[in-house]
Amino acid sequence: MTQKLLSAKPAKGFSFADLEKVVGRDEVWIVALFYRQASVSSEEADKLVSALGLGTEVAQELVECPVKGLGVVPTDPLIYRFYEIMQVYGMPLKAIIHEKFGDGIMSAIDFTLDVDKEEDPKGDRVKVTMSGKFLPYK
Repeated sequence: MTQKLLSAKPAKGFSFADLEKVVGRDEVWIVALFYRQASVSSEEADKLVSALGLGTEVAQELVECPVKGLGVVPTDPLIYRFYEIMQVYGMPLKAIIHEKFGDGIMSAIDFTLDVDKEEDPKGDRVKVTMSGKFLPYK
């Protein structure tokens, strides 16, 4: 099903930002849906498959709860860099979060993720902004 969704995007000429307007969800979340890392309501699934000209069987799959996470060290160079960032900066981020908020975690459920392009004379930059609700340990 993932291949069917991903191959439909270029064929239909939609960008993820276009689909954001159709479904009413953030473009990063929509891509997570395409890779089966999220699920949608029936209404959202109907809007998406209608816009892409896909069948009802795809809409039914999009509503199902997915199995999340990769479980292995990624080999794709871009994804590996995020893995590498967490290997290098994960413990420092944890220490700073604990210093500022106390003992707890950043929610991955009550969470937003934005990706922006920043123009720079030395080469364009990728800006990733993560915002998650702080959840103290009880």
